[in-house]
Amino acid sequence: MKRRRFYIKYALAGYMERYRSLAFRMKSLITRYTFLTRIDRYLIKKFLGTYFFSIILIISIAVVFDFNENIDKLTVNNAPWRGIIFDYYLNFIPFYSNLFSPLFVFISVIFFTSKLAENSEIIAMMSTGMSFNRLLRPYMISAAVIAMLSFGLGAYVVPEGSVIRLNFENTYKKKRNPNFAENVQLQVDTGVIAFIEHFDGATKSGYHFSLDKFVDKKLVSHLTANRISYDTLSDERYHWKISDYTLRELKGMREHISHGLVLDSIINMEPSDFLLTRNQQETLTNPQLKEYIVKQQGRGSGNVKQFEVEYYKRYATPFASFILATIGLSLSSRKRKGGMGLYLGIGLALSASYILFQSISATLAINADWPPVLAVWLPNVLFTVIAFFLYKKAPR
Repeated sequence: MKRRRFYIKYALAGYMERYRSLAFRMKSLITRYTFLTRIDRYLIKKFLGTYFFSIILIISIAVVFDFNENIDKLTVNNAPWRGIIFDYYLNFIPFYSNLFSPLFVFISVIFFTSKLAENSEIIAMMSTGMSFNRLLRPYMISAAVIAMLSFGLGAYVVPEGSVIRLNFENTYKKKRNPNFAENVQLQVDTGVIAFIEHFDGATKSGYHFSLDKFVDKKLVSHLTANRISYDTLSDERYHWKISDYTLRELKGMREHISHGLVLDSIINMEPSDFLLTRNQQETLTNPQLKEYIVKQQGRGSGNVKQFEVEYYKRYATPFASFILATIGLSLSSRKRKGGMGLYLGIGLALSASYILFQSISATLAINADWPPVLAVWLPNVLFTVIAFFLYKKAPR
């Protein structure tokens, strides 16, 4: 009986040893092939936590200063508190958070990485055989999360909020009501040119209207009217009512003239095509912006450059997260006796110059006839070269 118990105990011990060996091998395989290890999760948590903390801190200060600066205007113009909080500041916060997101990325990387280096945590990671390329991986994952968030905000969320925020500013801060237009000419279709001397956005009506149609660069019809109004009750889009009109039709050497009081017509234009407001490109989502650019290019409009710059910038700006994260890690990963003052200054100068270069290149695209794609992506290309140089010079 004792011998039997001994054999059973011995067999169970053997099975347990085999189980431990198998479990250890499985754990080793999982550790080797798991995409996110404990160090990755630790660095990602540090990165994103510092990023969102810096946004909350700096934007809170910005809100306090903005409110202190505009409180007189808001009080004089009787702005409601509900509008101030929900219409203005609730849309103010995501707009400026997304605008300065690249700067927040850099500040976050410099701040928490320098603390890791000061506490010799990076030295400990390197001493275990971790390469600098491996250390860069959680930074790039965090930058990818921020880039996707930034693109989603800039392309869809912020434009919707900008409509409400700009309407609030025009009503209670700047007292600007862009509700009329003067001497507007645009191509509404192939060879069809419309002109309105004065357009009133409140009534959606235009005065002293003309519509010219050309075929093979020859004028075939010329319509003039004292008044044209947009039919808001019609089920059809682009439905206009033309009042007190004269139509001249040219057929070779002959001309036919007709008059009328009211004419219903479908003209490929809308009231929004006349009421171009400042920063209008910020109020359009990506699909709306693309549609507007295509429509205005087809009309031969000259004010489409700023819309193209805004469209391409929404794709180019998220890449700044990768560039500035690489620069920040390369500058702050080494432990230095004198502290991080000099390298922090260099990094802040680089990030500020990146944002400045973005603004300058956008201005050159609008005013100096630079191709919008080249102007928007040029800062990314230049600072990618700088980031690669610093990456190569970083400690190994």
